[in-house]
Amino acid sequence: MKETFAKVWLKLKAIGKEIYLFASSMVFLKNFGGVVALLSFLTFCTFWWMHCFTNHGESLQVHDYRNMLLEDAIEKAQSRSFEIVVNDSTFLPGREPGIVLDQTPAPLSRVKENRKIYLSITKTIPDKEYVPALVGGNDDLRNFTRKCEKLQFVTEVVGRRYSNRLEPNTILEVIYRNDTITDQLKEGYQVPVGDTIQLVVSQRGGGSVPIPELVCKRYDAAIFLIGNYNLNIGSVIEDATVSDRNSAYVWQQKPRYSANGQVRIGEQIDIYLTQRIPESCTGKSIENPDAPSSGSDGESFDEN
Repeated sequence: MKETFAKVWLKLKAIGKEIYLFASSMVFLKNFGGVVALLSFLTFCTFWWMHCFTNHGESLQVHDYRNMLLEDAIEKAQSRSFEIVVNDSTFLPGREPGIVLDQTPAPLSRVKENRKIYLSITKTIPDKEYVPALVGGNDDLRNFTRKCEKLQFVTEVVGRRYSNRLEPNTILEVIYRNDTITDQLKEGYQVPVGDTIQLVVSQRGGGSVPIPELVCKRYDAAIFLIGNYNLNIGSVIEDATVSDRNSAYVWQQKPRYSANGQVRIGEQIDIYLTQRIPESCTGKSIENPDAPSSGSDGESFDEN
């Protein structure tokens, strides 16, 4: 037993000596050093690449770009190596175009470098929407206004006409940029979002008012006076001398003026115009529509 153990020990000792001699040789040390150096270099490169790719442990805070101009937002983003991407735009009446409305990621959040920031901004050119059609040829003011508000149109009542047949505040005319578009609504009429649509609505008449004296007054003064009496302008008949309606004079009206004459509120008055002041208007107030007049009541101008 002792002899066997001694043989094994001598053999192990011989192997150990050989290993020691090999490990201590210059060939092994050079090769081992080269392997260690290569593994260390590969490990360093791996961690360095991961650090550059993910900025491990580092982040940047995102600016709050809301309410900024797009150009300013881009400049601020570039200062932190962010890339701006506009992914949505909306037209808002009264807002300057190119204003940032919202952003992703959220303001003041922390993200990695080179992250894309997605913005929603206001549009330069507004969208167009169809003006709501009138129900049955006309529509209730409140109902029509509610429809327009949903489409971001602004409505404005610019006139009222007396009508005992229609309910009050029934829309009679729809006007856009001085053009009456009432009949065009059936086929569809598009208007930029945020624009103003003007309306003429009905008003119940009641009672009577005196017939205003319009003869010898200028056209613009006559129109002003008719409106003050809650009456409407009817036909405007010009003779061959009229070159400028606003500076022309009324030489006849229907119904005629009389001291005790009355008409129903909302009735129409037809006026006849001539360019020069009629001779019989001497002594009457021309410029002041409310001034009393003397002399002829206009009957002398009646050609009938």
